[in-house]
Amino acid sequence: MDWLCCFHRIRAKRIKIASFNVRRFGLKKCTDCNVFPILTKIILRYDIIVLLEVFDSKEKAAKKLVEQLNSTGEKGASYQYIISQPLGRSDYKEQYLFLYREDLVRVKEQYQYADMQPGDEDVFAREPFIIRFESKETAVEDFVLLPIHTTPKDSVREIDELYDVYLDVKEKWGTTNIMILGDFNADGSYVSGKKMKTIRLRSDKSFHWLITDDKDTTASNTTDHSYDRIVVHEDLIQHIVPDSAKPFNFQDEYKLTDEEALAVSDHYPVEVELKPI
Repeated sequence: MDWLCCFHRIRAKRIKIASFNVRRFGLKKCTDCNVFPILTKIILRYDIIVLLEVFDSKEKAAKKLVEQLNSTGEKGASYQYIISQPLGRSDYKEQYLFLYREDLVRVKEQYQYADMQPGDEDVFAREPFIIRFESKETAVEDFVLLPIHTTPKDSVREIDELYDVYLDVKEKWGTTNIMILGDFNADGSYVSGKKMKTIRLRSDKSFHWLITDDKDTTASNTTDHSYDRIVVHEDLIQHIVPDSAKPFNFQDEYKLTDEEALAVSDHYPVEVELKPI
């Protein structure tokens, strides 16, 4: 029994999680021979990744992407996906697309946040699509990923409202192992330092902002903003690998020109790792 326990500990790995605003992701990017290989290479870095700004109502792009990941990824890796319904108040609608290694984690529960609190209805343009994962690889047995892509002009209100979504998840599933991640638009003219102090997710010290205000998450060399964030509740912070949260500069990593990088996205993925068993 002791040998088996040690063997499992040797095999256990850090689970790497990311959020990536991939800038109008759909079938067109999956058929672009210059973009698709780079995009696939980025996604293969992660065990779970949520893509934002997805336009794939017929799920053709998601299926093509998963097929590519499974044909080019490491031996034994098996990617699967879950995608939200199109979300938005007008004809412009986006989706949240989760890609995950089903050989490492499994989906335990999922739900679409209703955004219908009495007196505070329809705060989000794109309501969070929330998934609870279970893992035998990590010290934390299950955890919740709560993604968001705010509307820039309403980002202060939407980020603040994420506190209520956290409370909803806590009541629904009885857990505080919650990670909020995505494109918050939490910088620049959208969220000033003064406005940031009014946001409950920021003022409540139970939450840790792992991507700090000085990190540039934009791929354009003409911008320097911390739009993309990862925020975790203090009950989950003990399971985070120290200093693992950061933007992934794929332009530098893959030695891309400005034009090549921006063809992939104008954002970097933001990533973090969970400790193994």
